[in-house]
Amino acid sequence: MRSIKFIDLTLIMGLLALMPLKAVAQTNYPNKPINFIVPYGAGGGADARSRQIAQKMSVILKQPIIVENKAGAGGNIGTELIARAAPDGYTIGMGNFAPMAVNKTLFGNLRYDPETDLMPIVLIEKGPLVLVVNPSSSYKTVGDIVDSAKAKPGILTYSSGGIGGSHQLSAELFKQSAGIDMIHVPYKSGSAALTDLMGGNVTMMFDQMYSAMPSIKADKLRAIAITSKKRSPLLPNIPTFAEIGYPKVEVLNWQGLIAPKGTPKAIIDKLNAAANEALKDPQLRELMLSQGNEIGGGTPADFIALVKAESSKWGAVVKIAGIKPE
Repeated sequence: MRSIKFIDLTLIMGLLALMPLKAVAQTNYPNKPINFIVPYGAGGGADARSRQIAQKMSVILKQPIIVENKAGAGGNIGTELIARAAPDGYTIGMGNFAPMAVNKTLFGNLRYDPETDLMPIVLIEKGPLVLVVNPSSSYKTVGDIVDSAKAKPGILTYSSGGIGGSHQLSAELFKQSAGIDMIHVPYKSGSAALTDLMGGNVTMMFDQMYSAMPSIKADKLRAIAITSKKRSPLLPNIPTFAEIGYPKVEVLNWQGLIAPKGTPKAIIDKLNAAANEALKDPQLRELMLSQGNEIGGGTPADFIALVKAESSKWGAVVKIAGIKPE
């Protein structure tokens, strides 16, 4: 009996001794390099923004932040790696629109659950999409497109960078709102989809503003409407879908910092504060605004609410459209 009591007492004392160490570890965080996973390939928009925000946060946190690209499966591979990492703050990453709010419904058998396996830290940015056509197209307004689609069902086509991304989902939301039918033509990348549109091989495309703007400025594309709530200062003459009678066609492609679920609140709060400070950087803000994006920021709770609302919205669109993964 004495030995059992001795063991119990020793165990209790050991646990009590560990508790302050854990608290100290969180207080001293970070005391080594942080891994930052991007669930998309090098050179794209997510990669560029991840490296920019990581560089700013590295200076603020006084530790290197090492960016790694883990692309594949529509962002699922890299996002799962973040979800499965140790929840100690030394593996974080970029959580994007599709893997955080679409892919659970689209794939149905994800090896991670965005709601239960990941912890949103802070929203980095939101960016609208713009409906574009070839400059030689006879379509000059959304009304022209709707009238033609209703007169010739199943004839009009739209391109995208792949199944289940914001390109396709924007078009499907438009289809559902306008009660029209169009044919989806998926490509292996957004740039390939845009190139074929400029070549006159498809009717239209919903593209991210940062991607479409150079071609719009060069008169290689004609902008028809934008998916934001308000007009963009970069395209002041282009109406929103709400203005022309389709208020549900509001789409903002977004991304933000995430960590594995279970990461201590003190660490999440420290990362949140560092990211919010990074987003105040004048150079970074100017770059983001010049691409037509809205600057993020806010609390983890703000980002959690956004992910939840977006998951509900896009889950319904995917189900109604009957979208299936490739």
